[in-house]
Amino acid sequence: MTDTRTRPVLVVAVLVVVGALTASSMAVGDSASSHRTAVALSPVTVVNDAGVPDSVLVSRTLFESASSAVVVSADAAPQQRSRAAEVATEHHVPVFEVGDDVGAVRDELDRLHARSVLTVGDAPDVGVPTSDDDPEPAVVSSTAEQDALVLVAGGADAMATAESAGVDAIALPAADPRSTGRSVAALKHDVDRPVLAIGRFGDEAAVSSQIDAARTVPELPGGGQLVFPGRRMVSLYGSPGTADLGPLGAQGIDASIRRVRRMARQYEKISDAPVVPAFEIIATVASAAPGYRGAYTDPIDPAVLKPWIDAAEKAGVYVTLDLQPGRMDFLTQAKMYRDLLRRPNVGLALDPEWRLKPDQKHLTQIGAVDPAEVNRTADWLAGIVREGSLPQKAFVLHQFDKDMLGDRSRLDTSHPELATVIHADGHGIPSVKMLTWRRIVAGLPPNTWLGWKNFYTEDKPMFSPRRTLRVTPEPWFISYQ
Repeated sequence: MTDTRTRPVLVVAVLVVVGALTASSMAVGDSASSHRTAVALSPVTVVNDAGVPDSVLVSRTLFESASSAVVVSADAAPQQRSRAAEVATEHHVPVFEVGDDVGAVRDELDRLHARSVLTVGDAPDVGVPTSDDDPEPAVVSSTAEQDALVLVAGGADAMATAESAGVDAIALPAADPRSTGRSVAALKHDVDRPVLAIGRFGDEAAVSSQIDAARTVPELPGGGQLVFPGRRMVSLYGSPGTADLGPLGAQGIDASIRRVRRMARQYEKISDAPVVPAFEIIATVASAAPGYRGAYTDPIDPAVLKPWIDAAEKAGVYVTLDLQPGRMDFLTQAKMYRDLLRRPNVGLALDPEWRLKPDQKHLTQIGAVDPAEVNRTADWLAGIVREGSLPQKAFVLHQFDKDMLGDRSRLDTSHPELATVIHADGHGIPSVKMLTWRRIVAGLPPNTWLGWKNFYTEDKPMFSPRRTLRVTPEPWFISYQ
C-alpha cells in the first residue's frame, strides 16, 4: 500500500491520562514528568506524538520507572525481535526496537531511570550499560492500574511493552478501532469501559466516532470493518455458469466456496495477515455482439447473482462485482446492482479494459476510462456505505496498461468508506508480469492498496502463493483467473 491508510468511523471509551493531558485529551508531550500522575478524565483518551516511536509512547503512558529494559535493532531478524518481546513480557519491562535515531529511546530510558539494558542481537548503543542479569519488574504508572481497554497501533515492541505493564491490550494493524474483529468484539462487550488509544490515532472526536461505528456497523468476513490491512483476500474470478470467463464458473456455488477456501488456506500458512476467501464475479460481461441496448455488454440479472452472494456471506466469503461495461459508463452499470452493493460483504470492481468509446468494439483495442468517471462511481459507492451504515468496501480498479485509468493523479482516493485497490492484471512469463507490475506500482495515488492476478493458462509458469507474496510492494487482493 502507499504511505497513507485512511478508513471509516466511530467510538466511545477510555479513561486514563497522563499529567499534561487535559480534559479534552490532547497528545502526550515529551516532558519526563508528564506521566507521573494519571487521572481518569474521559471515556476516550488518545496518546499520540508523531515524532516518537510507538513503543516509547506506550512506555511513557504505562510505566513509572524501570531499572532495565530490552533493546533490539529495528532491522534485526524477525526471530530476534520476537525473542526480545518474549524477554520483555517475561520480566515485565519495556522493550524498544531501535533504528538510526536513538534519541527518543535514550530520553525514555532516562525518564525511567534505567540503569542497564538487555540487548538482543546487535542493538545500537542507547547510552545505558548492557547487562545479562535478569531485571526487576518495572513500576507501572497509575494509568496502567486503571481498568481501561488499551488499543495499540504500532509494532511488536509497542504491544509487548503494553503487555509487560499488565494491561488489557489489543494490537491493531492500523490506527483505527474498527480494524480487527477482536477490537470490535471488545468494544461491544463493555460499552462503559474507558478506552485508551496509543499510537497514530486521530483526535478523540474521530476515535470516538470510530468506536461508535465499531459497536453498530456490520462486520466484514474475517471480522472488523476495515478491508485492509486487517485481512488479505484471495479471490476466485469468473462468472456463474461458464468456465470460459474464469474458474469461478467452472463449478457451482458450493463447490466454488470449497475451492476458494482451499486456495486461501495455501496463503494462510505464509501470510502475515489473516486470509479471507473471496469471489470476484463478473456481473456485466463484455460482448462481441451489440448486446444490451447496443452497448456491447450483457448485464447478469441481480436475481441470478443473489444466491451466490447469500451463500458467500454465510460461508465468510467476500464478493466483488466486476463490471465490463462496453459502451455504457461504469456508474450506470453499478446502479443496476444497488441492492446487492448494499450488502456488507459486497464490493465493486471496475474493468477499464472493457470500457469502449462510442465507435469502438471489443478486442480491436484496449479500453480505457477517464478518471472523472471512476470518481463519480467512487462518490456514489461511498454514499451507499454512509447511508447504509456499512463496513468499508473494496473498490477494485483493474489495470495492466498505463492508459487504462488515464492520469491516475486525478483519481479521488480520499473516501474513507472505500479501500481503493489498483489491481495489476498482467500475464505471461514471470519477467513480463514483473515489468507490468513495476509499471503499475510506479506513481501510485495515495491511499491505495495493491492487487495481483495469477492466470492458470496464460502465466508460464504461474506464480506460487509464496512467490506471489514475495512480490514488492506486497499485494493485498490476489485473484485467480
